[in-house]
Amino acid sequence: MLITIKDSRITAVIDSTGAQLISLRDAFGREYIWQRDPKYWKKCSPLLFPVVGNCRNDRTILEDRIYAIEKHGFCRERDFDVSQETSSKAVFSMGDTPDTHKAYPYAFRLSLAYELKDGMLFMKYQVENRDQRDMWYAIGAHPGFNCPMEEGYAFEDYQLVFEKEENTVSIPYDLDQLHFAPSKTGTTLKGSILSLSREMFKHDAVFFDRLNSRAVSILNPSTGRGVEVGFPGFETVAFWTLCPEPAPYLCVEPWNGSGIYENEDDQLSHRHHIQRLCPGDSCSYVMTIRILE
Repeated sequence: MLITIKDSRITAVIDSTGAQLISLRDAFGREYIWQRDPKYWKKCSPLLFPVVGNCRNDRTILEDRIYAIEKHGFCRERDFDVSQETSSKAVFSMGDTPDTHKAYPYAFRLSLAYELKDGMLFMKYQVENRDQRDMWYAIGAHPGFNCPMEEGYAFEDYQLVFEKEENTVSIPYDLDQLHFAPSKTGTTLKGSILSLSREMFKHDAVFFDRLNSRAVSILNPSTGRGVEVGFPGFETVAFWTLCPEPAPYLCVEPWNGSGIYENEDDQLSHRHHIQRLCPGDSCSYVMTIRILE
């Protein structure tokens, strides 16, 4: 089921399968979300839960038991209930089932609310522990944006513009061992601007841990057009596109949790930035998208 919400400046379309944002258009009808060309990537904005990235050998340990779980978890193909819908807001929810228990043992409720306010899209993720024990999980967003966003420009004409000055290095991904490798040298971010290149993504995602910034823009400095992604509820952010293929999109991925590190064991509770909820508790995480014109 497709749900459309709008205000005077933005129209958003969300698919109840995966609660995935599949379209974000401005008042002129210009599309900003990647339109799922399977030649490059058949998704556009998956919800990542209860793991972000991969587990070693697609296995993880919870409650002293080994569970098979695929990369980014099991939400992408799940049908979410539409629990609330107005002209400018829609809330999508799912809970645990016997099928989810095969990969993840906990009783939970997960919701994602989309709301348009003053030309900005607010996305509120909420996780509720309905179990009688502590619950461990990761959660993340994975929206893909058209890049380039305008005719006559190339991917390399765009920049990542961070909210604050930074002085850090990304944690590279080892494509042979399938883990993040802090022992290797990543992409240097010094200042607030990182110019895009295909070469940046030769080792998969460019992943920054604990930035000063809680917002980043994909911006064409020649025109001032782009999108700003705010991630006040998330500890880390990654950027990804295919390489070396000339895929015309860029993903901005706020995460709490990540793919496995080279020095981590297989216990989900030991993962970087893993989340923990006590029985009966809930936690919310907010992300925003603003079109820059």
